[in-house]
Amino acid sequence: MYLRHFLLLFLSFISINIFSQTTASQQVSTFTIEAPQLNTEKKIWVYLPKNYKNSEKAYSVIYMHDAQNLFDMHSSYAGEWKIDEYLDTLSKNESIIIGIEHGNEKRIEELTPYVHEKYGGGKGDLYLDFIISTLKPKIDSTYRTLTDAKHTTIFGSSLGGLLSFYAAIKHPEIFGNTGVFSPSFWYSDKIYDLVSNAELSSTSKFYFMVGTDEDETMVSNQKKMVTLLKHKGVKNKNIKNIIIEGGQHNEGLWSNNFPAAYQWLFNK
Repeated sequence: MYLRHFLLLFLSFISINIFSQTTASQQVSTFTIEAPQLNTEKKIWVYLPKNYKNSEKAYSVIYMHDAQNLFDMHSSYAGEWKIDEYLDTLSKNESIIIGIEHGNEKRIEELTPYVHEKYGGGKGDLYLDFIISTLKPKIDSTYRTLTDAKHTTIFGSSLGGLLSFYAAIKHPEIFGNTGVFSPSFWYSDKIYDLVSNAELSSTSKFYFMVGTDEDETMVSNQKKMVTLLKHKGVKNKNIKNIIIEGGQHNEGLWSNNFPAAYQWLFNK
């Protein structure tokens, strides 16, 4: 039950963002924005490609959850993904990364589309409405972005993996690609019903990754979902199903596997 233990520990964590001690690269900046759907204010982290200022081109956008853990060791719960360090090494990076900070004790509420009898939650649709109706228009009007679904990705791990997958199924006209790391499909069987009854896009791309040492149901749940997607007509070329032997439910696993997911999602 390692995953459940991790989830409960995460609930007690309140992030401390000491920007003067940041490990984030110079390509990373932050701003705050009202999230009326959630009756709160959200801190947003933005990674711009190194060549952004010296070009006039428009870029793909990746929306990611749990921004505290993406770029900065000092704001992270248990280590950072080092996304900026990886992207800084690329000679040609075509993507802007938008990280959305989780709501600390409200993280479960925000990142779950369904209510769990023990853990509660269920405000995922409001969170997605914030991204679609408030944040994305702000990003598209501020930065040079490619706004169509083909160039818009949603990406997350654990509950963020669950919510990212849900978003791609519910809103394929917005999110054409999704990165699904260690998805918490155990949270509700309704996620399978959603896929069974959904009209799936023929162009949506799904990158799944899970470790064998995360939880007793994680691997089987992911395999079940991949099988269901293929049964619904999603082509093999649009699904990547990665299982990491010995992988545990932590930032180390997600950080190590982000480069491969990024390369596959963008056909590099």
